[in-house]
This record gives sequence, structure tokens and C-alpha cells, in this order.
Amino acid sequence: MPMLDALMPWGVRPLRTGRSWVLAPDAATLTERWDALVRARGAERAALFVPTRARTPGTAAAQLPGQRGGTGRFARETGRCPEPVPVLHGPFDRQWLLPDHRLIDEARPELWRVADAAQVFLVESGTVPGAPAGVAAPPVLASPWLPHGGSPAGRPGRIRPLFRRPGGREPNLAPGLTGALAGRYGHDVGARDVLCWILAAARPSPAGCEIPLPAASAVWAAGVELGRELLEIQLRGAHGGERPRLPGGRRPYVRAAPPPRPETIAYDPADEALLLGTGRIAPVPAAAWELRCGGVRVLEHWFTARTAPAEPGTLAALRPAGWPREWTSDLLELITVLALLGELAGRRAELTAPGAFAEAGELPGVLPAPESARRPASVLDHHEEGPEGQFALPLG
Repeated sequence: MPMLDALMPWGVRPLRTGRSWVLAPDAATLTERWDALVRARGAERAALFVPTRARTPGTAAAQLPGQRGGTGRFARETGRCPEPVPVLHGPFDRQWLLPDHRLIDEARPELWRVADAAQVFLVESGTVPGAPAGVAAPPVLASPWLPHGGSPAGRPGRIRPLFRRPGGREPNLAPGLTGALAGRYGHDVGARDVLCWILAAARPSPAGCEIPLPAASAVWAAGVELGRELLEIQLRGAHGGERPRLPGGRRPYVRAAPPPRPETIAYDPADEALLLGTGRIAPVPAAAWELRCGGVRVLEHWFTARTAPAEPGTLAALRPAGWPREWTSDLLELITVLALLGELAGRRAELTAPGAFAEAGELPGVLPAPESARRPASVLDHHEEGPEGQFALPLG
């Protein structure tokens, strides 16, 4: 059975920030942290920075592709905060990142070079043997934002862009794959069709994600259609799509506003209500509450990322004074996403059940993919600013 690694050969390891304060659930907090760091001097700035072997205030770094972060040593930085960018931090959690290469231990510039409005990133959600029962998230998730790559399972998978070049050019698929599938199923097969099939049919295994390929064109068509629904939900309105919505009467609403600092999250199954301290959101389907990724409830993981205590005196401790309204909006959208995915879980289970369809076997002449397909494409048509403002044209 083909593995995801075989069908989408180019995969990049997750980002490694080296310091938690460069990520935040809201952009304004990142600006506050930047300003506090820039105001500090000498030893205080070094301590707030949280130096690592890869990055210290004295480290110069190349500019991240497509961003305007500085390249000089941060010890001399006096400028304004770069515009924070959205990223996918863990499963389904859209957060914000300071796009400054001097602050990130391993930023994976090759991913930033192909991150544009046409790109879709796939990342494995991670599995944990013997994890608590519940509705499991699909083993492969899609994102219009660059994924951080972290996983509650502690074993994040590689990040796989759908396209190897900006503008939706050169699919990150084994060469000849779409042609072979088109010949098998009797109609054109595009890169997005393959992506949708992967989202619908991926099966977790100890070796990674397995992607069975069916012999029958009808099974392929049904899986691609299911994958399109999964993709539209996870894109959340990006790429010109519609934002996920539940039908009237099933949409979650705020029944009681969350307190400024809710300390607990719980679920009331009788009233289908999510409880944030004294706050109350309903209706919330049980499938949304129980949906887990890497053995952890997604909603609990999202809440902890916003409420877990930080060490006093650190930049990570700089947070909103209360519970921002935008967090509530994000939570309502997340509940909607999880509810819709929960509704599709049954169809995914039927498609991926052992023996659900006759598998098609090998793809002669396609797999294994050549080693060149596992390396990033050379996509640069301009100079990128290197450390201390020097221009360089690095290899892709």
C-alpha cells in the first residue's frame, strides 16, 4: 500500500521556534512582546530573548522569504514589530507568529518560499497507541496557513506543500502519478483530486500514513468528493471558498460571556453546552467536544494554549488583560469546524475500513519517486537578503 511519503515525496520537518513567546493566539500580544524586548537593554534583553544554541541576540540571520524582518543582530534592533502572520499551531489552532528569522531557531525557509494564496499544506496529525476513546481527527490535516507542525502526540509528521513552486505550479506528487491515475479511472485527475483523496482515505499505521488507492473509479470519485468537503471545512474560507457554517438551529452561540480569565473548560452533554468557567456556549455537538488529535481533545488543547500559566517576568507572560472577543469568535469557528468534521467521520470510517474496496496494487513506473522529487525546487527569481543585509541567491 502506498505511503503518504511516496505519493507526496517532498516533506519538510516541523518548524522549531526555540522560544514560545514568538507565537501567540492574537497578533496584538506579539507586538506588545516585541516592543518590550526592544525597550530592554543589555543583559535584560538577552534574558527576555531566551537564547539557544541556534539563536541569541547576537545572531544575524537571512530574511525570511516574502517577509520584511531585519537581518542584523537583534542586540542592535530598535525598529517596529514586523507584521505577525497566521500559522497553524497544532491541530486546528490558528495562531500568530513573528516572521523574523532572527527569532526562530529553524524556520524552514523553503516552506516560506512557496507559501502563497494558492498553496495548501498537509501535515500528519499524529497518533498515540492506546489513546482514550473518542472521535479521532483525520490522520492528515490541511491548512491554508503554514503549519508550525507541532502535535499533542509529541510525534509531529512532516509538512507537505501541495505545490513545489509559487502560484500553484509543479505539484508535490510523484512524477507521473496523476497520469497513471487518469489512465486507471478513465478521466483527468488533478493535483487537488489527489489531495482530496488523501484527506479522505489516509489510514494511520506505525510506519506513517497509508494511502490506499482503489481499483474502481466509482470508489475514487466518492473518496474525492468526501475529500473536497473535508478540505473546504479545513480551509475556513481561504482560496475563495465559503467559511464553514452549520445549519440554522445548530449554530453555536454565546449564551453567557466567558469571564476575563476562565480557569476551566468542561462539557455539559445534557444541554450540549461548552463551559468556560462561568461562560457558556451552546449548542455544541458531542462529536465536536470528543474530537481528539494525538489522543488529546482538540477543544481542551485550544483552551490550554490560551490559559496555561507562564513564568512571571518572561515575554510569554505578556498576554491580554482579559478574554478578547476575537478568541470567542475563533472558538465559535473552531466548534463549527469540529462539528462538521464529526459529521463526516462516519463516511471516512466506511471508506477507510479494511476490505472496504479492492485496492489497485502497485503503480509501475511511478513509485518509488526519484530522489530529486524529495528535494525542494529551485524557485528563486530574485535575490534574498542574507545576514547583516548582504544579498545572496541561495539554492532552492
